[in-house]
Amino acid sequence: MSARRAIAAAVAALAALVPACGGRSAHAVTVFGAASLTGVLPELRQEFLRGRAGERITLDLAGTPQLVAQIEAGAPADVVATADEASLAELRARRLLDGPPVVFARNRLAIAVRPGNPRHIRDLADLAQSGLVVVFADARVPAGKYAAAALGRAHVSVHPASLEQDVKAVVAKVVLGEADAGIVYVTDVRAAGGKVGGVAIAASDNVVAGYRIAAITARGRAFRDFVLSPDGQRVLRRAGFLSP
Repeated sequence: MSARRAIAAAVAALAALVPACGGRSAHAVTVFGAASLTGVLPELRQEFLRGRAGERITLDLAGTPQLVAQIEAGAPADVVATADEASLAELRARRLLDGPPVVFARNRLAIAVRPGNPRHIRDLADLAQSGLVVVFADARVPAGKYAAAALGRAHVSVHPASLEQDVKAVVAKVVLGEADAGIVYVTDVRAAGGKVGGVAIAASDNVVAGYRIAAITARGRAFRDFVLSPDGQRVLRRAGFLSP
């Protein structure tokens, strides 16, 4: 081969590599998930990847407002899952989703307390006790909206010590002893193991959250479909989520 042909071949080979280096692999999928899915999305990823050699799932977990803002700003996400309807409706209205959102799980609220429940909290009314340090998720986050709705149904007024950016931050405050209690999801209490205790909220006051998932790109459809499949649903049931 002449020197000129060798150089041309090398240039062609480099040119062929540029798209692969400049963009994401067709087998790499980024999933944006609500903070309350932190305990279950890694397991869903693990189950999805069984028998799928060469594929990769990256998880980006945060409060729903953060996820929506990132997607609207053009963040490279392929799938999004949130604990409410409004957030994905907003993204769909802006034509940022690949198809309609689908309910894939439901969840209920619970009161997270310190292990052993030293403040003897029995229900939502007890959160109004004088001297009790209570934290909620910010009202812009689904968990915060649901907490406010539950308190309204119970006719209880509580002045929280802080409003956290997501429900995991509420759990963390209780775990660290910086709060006596917080309103979270049942699955958050379960995922925390013995680090927090859980107090049930009466069905008449509780709120059932509907979790929705949507593909953002064609690349994300397979993971969305897996979450909706019987195998994906079994993973969600094991984590304490309710059927859609």
